Amino acid sequence: MTNNNSDMQSSRRHFLASSAMRGGPLALACLMAQKASAEPKKPKMGTEGFDLKPKQPPLKPRATAMISMFMQGGPSQMDLLDPKPILNELHMQKFPGKIKYDNAAQASSKVFGSPWKFKKYGEHGTDVSELLPEFSTIVDDALVIRSMHTGVNNHGQSIYAMNGGRPLAGRPALGSWLTYALGTQSESLPAYIAMTDPKGLPVAGVLNWSNGWLPSLFQGTVIRPVKPRILNLQPPPHLDGEIQSNYLDLLQSLNRRHAEQRTGEHELQARIANFELAERMQFAADEATDLSRESKATHAMYGLDQPETREFGERCLIARRLVERGVRFVQLFTKNQYWDHHGGIVKALPASCKKIDKPAAALVKDLKQRGLLDSTVVHWGGEMGRLPVIQNEANIGRDHNTYGFTMWVAGGGFRSGMHGATDEFGHHAVEDQVNHFDYHATLLHLFGLEAENLTYEQNGREQSLIDGQPAKVIEKLLA
Repeated sequence: MTNNNSDMQSSRRHFLASSAMRGGPLALACLMAQKASAEPKKPKMGTEGFDLKPKQPPLKPRATAMISMFMQGGPSQMDLLDPKPILNELHMQKFPGKIKYDNAAQASSKVFGSPWKFKKYGEHGTDVSELLPEFSTIVDDALVIRSMHTGVNNHGQSIYAMNGGRPLAGRPALGSWLTYALGTQSESLPAYIAMTDPKGLPVAGVLNWSNGWLPSLFQGTVIRPVKPRILNLQPPPHLDGEIQSNYLDLLQSLNRRHAEQRTGEHELQARIANFELAERMQFAADEATDLSRESKATHAMYGLDQPETREFGERCLIARRLVERGVRFVQLFTKNQYWDHHGGIVKALPASCKKIDKPAAALVKDLKQRGLLDSTVVHWGGEMGRLPVIQNEANIGRDHNTYGFTMWVAGGGFRSGMHGATDEFGHHAVEDQVNHFDYHATLLHLFGLEAENLTYEQNGREQSLIDGQPAKVIEKLLA
């Protein structure tokens, strides 16, 4: 009996010892993991700050600046750069397939053939409508992308997608991301400039150039289409000169002392930097926007001598002068719904084209002759295109289409020619589709940036322009 008890005690001790050796480390690891997960994430400490000093991207860049001409409302691709002969063959007949309408109340199933003729131009045989005669002269420097896609048919949401990465309001605009990543070469001008139309802001207004949750230093600065082009920039006469200089010196010292006592408050640092930039801009901005310094030949090239093209031509010429002086990103907007031709398209579309065609082509030519096109991306396009059928039979127009639309880019490492295709009716992108996030990834790549690694921590989450979407650099777009 004694031997049995001894054996049992020995077995018990052996079991406990061996269990401890096997399970102890595992249990300890589990407890440590639970403790770590229960502890709140420690906030970042220190004096991390933000500035607009030029920064070297991780990859070798091909582009260093960008000018975007944003045609808000949705230019009609099948009437401008994506001809569809079958629409003319079936003109006013019932559409033979399915259409995804946005405005069902005014929808029609009747096909509307393009009233305008097309010709092929340049070494690639790029199709261009008679409404864009000046663009036909630069097709060998431009890439027409016919397979753009956002898939969200409302203006606001598609604008957010094209300009902010997702169809959600409140995100940083493309220009904010570029200036956050790269800064600017100019010490006396903003890194990011938005140029508005004299007849009104586009849909979503100031959100088009918002810094979102990036520091306010990266918000777009508005240059107005009329003088004074930047409000509140110049002091009143009785404060000009030495009086203002003394005041600003004192203000700067007070601001610096205030900031030193509040390290890590990035919004405060950004505001102080913006105040100091505004002082430097008093001289640089007037010089950069002074078109009297340009020759008469340059004025004529941009259409400043014609009433239809003068206003947009002035903005395009100022954009060139800004990029020439080191500004990183300039975006020109047309007015609210300028290209949103739900009705009256036969008269309205030619007028819209007349306004922008000559200045846009001149911008590409001018950059090229100055040796700036290779390093400057030029973009032309809106947030959507149009449908192949009639909307509003009493006053013919075309409804929204974000499933296959057209834009063009030039310079900065993009190739020339044509890319992608829509179906035979121009409704859906069916070949080499370019989603908005693919476009952004490709664009950032040309600036030497990796889209997935360009991030900003906001509320404990790493945020990015592409925001986890399956974005890819589209090599076929590159020169």
